[in-house]
Amino acid sequence: HIQDPASQRLTWNKPPKSVLVIKKIRDASLLQPFKELCMYLTEENNMIVYVEKKVLEDPAIANDENFGPVKKKFCTFREDYDDISNQIDFIICLGGDGTLLYASSLFQGSVPPVMAFHLGSLGFLTPFNFENFQSQVTQVIEGNAALVLRSRLKVKVVKEHREKTTVQNGIEENGVVSANLEKEVGKQIMQYQVLNEVVVDRGPSSYLSNVDVFLDGHLITTVQGDGVIVSTPTGSTAYAAAAGASMIHPNVPAIMITPICPHSLSFRPIVVPAGVELKIMLSPDARNTAWVSFDGRKRQEICHGDSISITTSCYPLPSICFRDPVSDWFESLAECLHWNVRKKQNNFAVEEEE
Repeated sequence: HIQDPASQRLTWNKPPKSVLVIKKIRDASLLQPFKELCMYLTEENNMIVYVEKKVLEDPAIANDENFGPVKKKFCTFREDYDDISNQIDFIICLGGDGTLLYASSLFQGSVPPVMAFHLGSLGFLTPFNFENFQSQVTQVIEGNAALVLRSRLKVKVVKEHREKTTVQNGIEENGVVSANLEKEVGKQIMQYQVLNEVVVDRGPSSYLSNVDVFLDGHLITTVQGDGVIVSTPTGSTAYAAAAGASMIHPNVPAIMITPICPHSLSFRPIVVPAGVELKIMLSPDARNTAWVSFDGRKRQEICHGDSISITTSCYPLPSICFRDPVSDWFESLAECLHWNVRKKQNNFAVEEEE
């Protein structure tokens, strides 16, 4: 049975009470929309609003006396310190695609539905315009909206040589939440949930990267080039598209493997089933180490003996649609990437019969 993408709808078992508002920091143009949205949520809908502490530390917000009464009602949190995963009913993002990626990183388990407003530079993943935000937010609170379940990648990084770190308030010195950190003798294991892509590259080295890629335990190829991208369908329109991969609709269950500047004319991007497990390691004869990042964050070095295991996560990100999953995606292709935009070919002139 193939599920109709249009059948995925947002329904509430009970009315939502709490909302997390994520705002792009250091962007003055978002201050007024942020204030209007928060006042609407607290005063008109009696919602409990969660806001990251560093957002409220912005002088333009901290020194606004008119916004003071609203600000006092907020619940605040700090990334990597406070766990809010079981306290949020849905999320509203104000900014660009980076705000949605950031929202994903805050929830290492199940993710609440995300409503993303296009107030950034690209906006491929943010379908809502802010002009009529009141009616659109009310529609979501009432549970009348289409959803697209964006699959994520579950990534496990195993490092052979554990570095000495001190734990303070549940946080390692390198910024990894200790709850996601398991330790074995001589090994360090870290886990991440990734929405766009895992990128393995050669870092500052001038040599080609040389990494082995395994699929369900079988060596499928060795990547010699600048690196390799392992992406979700959502990430297929990001770095993978820039590296020459096909663009895949987020409802397609798949994992993409895309080489970055491979030193081989025949190395083409491939798509594998969502259920497989990929493993990436440095080749035994690699001249240099590699570096890995997860949605552009948590960048770290990969040495000989380390491994990166990647599979599809059982915790997707539910993204609220403006219209429906198909229309929103092709609208983003046209508006953001100008997909297949060209001057139309003229037709032949019809000669009149004498």
